[in-house]
Amino acid sequence: MPPGAPGGEPGQHGAKEPELTPEQEEQARAMAHELAEARSRLLEAPASTVVVNHALGIYELAAIHLTADQPQLTEAQLAIDALAALVEGLSGRLGEAEASLVDALHHVRLAFVSQSEASGGDQPADAPADT
Repeated sequence: MPPGAPGGEPGQHGAKEPELTPEQEEQARAMAHELAEARSRLLEAPASTVVVNHALGIYELAAIHLTADQPQLTEAQLAIDALAALVEGLSGRLGEAEASLVDALHHVRLAFVSQSEASGGDQPADAPADT
């Protein structure tokens, strides 16, 4: 089979793979090791804990957009809707932190409405209605 033909030599259509320096190879090995360790830690944590942590990050994202010097209501709305999808969609499955997340969702929705009113009613048409 000619080089670069399917099933031929490795590489993309005869293109020579870039060679790594020993230092680059060591960095690649270290990164692969760190990734394997991170995957192992994730496997040890309950999925609900990981989901709750991500939900808190989404809450924080909404708050950042709402409290900016120039509030970004459309961006905040997306984050609030994502938080609602997690909290309401996974109701009863988020463990001990669920009550706190429900409360956080309620408060960020109220903040959104307040900020929308302060901005002269420039609230997006499909803004969160459940306050």
